[in-house]
Amino acid sequence: MPHAVDFETVSTAGLESCPVAKALAGLRANEARYYKNKYDHDFIVSSAAEAPEVLDWVNGVLSNERDIVISARPLEVSSFEVDGFRMAYVFYASGLAVNVMYGIEEGAKRAVGFKLSEGMEVPEELASRFKFARQKSKLAGVIRGTFFVIKGEY
Repeated sequence: MPHAVDFETVSTAGLESCPVAKALAGLRANEARYYKNKYDHDFIVSSAAEAPEVLDWVNGVLSNERDIVISARPLEVSSFEVDGFRMAYVFYASGLAVNVMYGIEEGAKRAVGFKLSEGMEVPEELASRFKFARQKSKLAGVIRGTFFVIKGEY
């Protein structure tokens, strides 16, 4: 059942099987706060099983752009359009969050971002390819993140 993420009362609902569930819930809440404050958009998530098309789209971008296959089990997804961008998120059981920011207009910014929840190791499929910068968040603790620019059309 889709639900809005509450960033004022952080909940691990839907993320309980993650070993760093509290940190991943904080990361998810951090994203929800960003979209609410910047765009007045409620961040709605569904289980990955309820929205396989979102997971398929994100997996297709990762595979086609960088030959990346995430080995962790997807728990939740989100997909929406805001300010000329198609956004998609996947939250994984490992504590990883992947987002695709895809500018709808030709020439707009397009990128894939990876965020690691506090307490998780860098996934093997990303470790040799990316360097991660640290960012502090009141909701999520220390988030490590990186990104790459999308070159193809999706």
